[in-house]
Amino acid sequence: MVDCIFCKIIAGEIPAKFIRRDDDVVAIADANPQAPSHLLVMPSKHIANIADLAGLANAALLSRVFDVATKLGKEHGKHGFRLVVNSGADGGQTVDHMHVHVLSGRFMEWPPG
Repeated sequence: MVDCIFCKIIAGEIPAKFIRRDDDVVAIADANPQAPSHLLVMPSKHIANIADLAGLANAALLSRVFDVATKLGKEHGKHGFRLVVNSGADGGQTVDHMHVHVLSGRFMEWPPG
């Protein structure tokens, strides 16, 4: 995707702190962290949002994204972590590339927003 900031990061056109990377899934540190540890986990290929990723055809990739997010949450969150997926403008999604926020390092308030 030509204008996608995450696609540009994955392609190496924009610098980022990579936490994990393989052929299918990328994890980076969030440039504007909302918690002491704030990571973003996303598929390497461009998929706009979780609604586009959901379904049997993408079940393995969806599972991989959440597996990586959960493992990173356990590694970075000593006392727990929160996974957040925003979808669409009303859902708070600001970058149209499906990603999971992995937040930890502080107590997470409820409701979140």
